[in-house]
Amino acid sequence: MPEPRKRGRKPKPKTQTETESESETIMPGTTKNGTVASHSLPATTTTNDSRSTSPARRGRGRPKKMRKHADNSSNDNHNSANNTNSNVGHVASPERSRHGEGNDITILPPRWESVAVKAVPSMDAVVKVFCVHTEPNFSLPWQRKRQYSSSSSGFIVGGRRVLTNAHSVEHHTQVKVKKRGSDTKYLATVLSIGTECDIALLTVKDDEFWEGVSPVEFGDLPALQDAVTVVGYPIGGDTISVTSGVVSRMEILSYVHGSTELLGLQIDAAINSGNSGGPAFNDKGKCVGIAFQSLKNDDVENIGYVIPTPVIIHFIQDYEKNGAYTGFPILGVEWQKMENPDLRISMGMRPGQKGVRIRRIEPTAPESHVLKPSDIILSFDGIDIANDGTVPFRHGERIGFSYLVSQKYTGDSAVVKVLRNSEVHEFNIKLSTHKRLIPAHINGRPPSYYIIAGFVFTAVTAPYLRSEYGKDYEFDAPVKLLDKLLHAMAQSVDEQIVVVSQVLVADINIGYEEIVNTQVLALNGKPVQNLKSLADMVESSEDEFLKFDLEYQQIVVLKTKTAKEATSDILATHCIPSAMSGDLKT
Repeated sequence: MPEPRKRGRKPKPKTQTETESESETIMPGTTKNGTVASHSLPATTTTNDSRSTSPARRGRGRPKKMRKHADNSSNDNHNSANNTNSNVGHVASPERSRHGEGNDITILPPRWESVAVKAVPSMDAVVKVFCVHTEPNFSLPWQRKRQYSSSSSGFIVGGRRVLTNAHSVEHHTQVKVKKRGSDTKYLATVLSIGTECDIALLTVKDDEFWEGVSPVEFGDLPALQDAVTVVGYPIGGDTISVTSGVVSRMEILSYVHGSTELLGLQIDAAINSGNSGGPAFNDKGKCVGIAFQSLKNDDVENIGYVIPTPVIIHFIQDYEKNGAYTGFPILGVEWQKMENPDLRISMGMRPGQKGVRIRRIEPTAPESHVLKPSDIILSFDGIDIANDGTVPFRHGERIGFSYLVSQKYTGDSAVVKVLRNSEVHEFNIKLSTHKRLIPAHINGRPPSYYIIAGFVFTAVTAPYLRSEYGKDYEFDAPVKLLDKLLHAMAQSVDEQIVVVSQVLVADINIGYEEIVNTQVLALNGKPVQNLKSLADMVESSEDEFLKFDLEYQQIVVLKTKTAKEATSDILATHCIPSAMSGDLKT
C-alpha cells in the first residue's frame, strides 16, 4: 500500500517495478484479464453537485487494457446508474442495437411471442370458470345458505360448448367464463350436469367468446408411463398453470362427487383446488382426461385423478342422443368372488368355468325378474369374467367387469350368461339406472319437507346427512341410518326414508322436543312409503288423533284438529313461508 501523502510535499514517483506490480491488481467486478465477472459490476457514483456521473475509481495500471474493459462494460454501467438495485434480474430483456459512434442505443420491444411458442398449442382453449353457488339448507329446508363464489377450470370442445366438473357448478346461481389472456368474463349457461361422472357442459351465447379459439381434440386412452400435462387455474395465482407427470395407474375409481365407481386415471402431476375441470393433455396436445380430484393423506404424495376420455365421450354422446344426461347404467347386483375351490365345487362349477356369485339383486332393477341369488355370472356380452370379478382390459392389464356395464347407455341391452343348478343360461337384459334408497344427490332440486304441529318431516339424502353430521357423516350419523345408506335397497321406485328432522317447540308438542332424525314408520297404522304419502295422509285425515309410529317403538300422538290449527302460528313464529315444499303441493 503506498504511503499517505504529506501536506505540501510532492509524492515520490514510483519505480518501474512498483508500477508493474500494481498493474496486476484485479478490479472489483472483473477477472484478472479484465473481462466482466459474473457476480456484479462496479457501481456508479453520483454527487450532489453539477458534475456528471462517472465510473468508480479504478487502480493505476496499463491504460490500454483498462480502456478495453471500460468499452465492454459501459452499457452495463449505464444501466446500473438507472437502476436503484443492480442485482435485480430481468425476465425478458429488450433487444439492444448500437448505431454510430459513442453510446447511442436503440431499445427494441421484447419478443413475447418467442416465449409463447413453447406452450401447448391447445392451451388457449382452457378457460377459467367463475361460479356463484347458493346451496340449499338441508337442516332448514325452507331456506337457502349464504351464497359464495368459487373459481375452477374448463376447456372448449366442439359445438360451441365448454366442459368442466359438475362440482364446479353445483347449485349454481351464476356462471361466467374467461379466456386466457382476456379481461372479459362472459355469462355461461349450464346445459347439463352429470353427477355420477362429475362432468358439466356449458355454453356461451356471446359470439365474441368463440372468436380465435380452436376446440380441444380428444386423444386415445393413454398407457402407463405416458406423459400428461394438466392445465388449469389452481389457487396461488390468477394466470394459467401447467403441471406435468405420467400415468401411474388405471383402474375403476370411486368418484367422490358422484358416489359411483367408474374408470379413472391416476397421475403424479399436482392437482390442487382450482384445477378441477381443467384438461390433461398428452405429448401430442390432445386431451386425454379432466382433472377432478386428488388424494390428500399424510402417507401419500402427488396422487391426482383424471376422468378419462371414454367417460367423457359417454357423457357427451348421452347428452347428444337424449337431449339430457340420463346417467350410467349399473347391473344392480351385489356379487361375491369365487376364488375358493371348495366354493366353486359346491356351486357346481366345472374346472374350466370362472365367474362371480350373485348375493343380492336390487328389487327395482330390470334383471330382478330374470336373475336369481346364487346365480354364477360367467360372462357379460361375450366377455368371460374371472373368479375375482375382473375382465381383460389391455395387454398385461385387467379391470373390474363393471367397466363393461358402464360403457352401455340407459336402455341398452346386454347378453348375460349365468350358471344355475349346473346349467348354463343366457339372458338378454335391458340396462337402466337404478333407484337408491338414500340418494347421493337431489340433482339441483330444493329439498322436500312437511311441517305439522312443529314436527318437521323430511326425506333422508346423503346431502342431508352431511348437513346434519358434517363431512364425516359416514362415521357420526346414527347406526340405523348408516345401515340403510350402505346396505338397504329400495323395494319400489318411489320409496323414501322419512324422518322427524326436528321439533319446533310449541305448547302442542310438549314432551316431544328431543325427537331428532328418527324414522317414521306408519301413520294411524298405515305404512309411510315416502314424504308425499305422509303429507297426503295427514292433510286428508279425518281421525280424531294423528298417531305416528317411529323407530325404536316410539309413538307420537296429536289431536288432529288442534295440530292443524297450531301449525299456522308455529310457521309465523319461525318465519316459514309454507307448511310444505313446492313439490308436495302438486
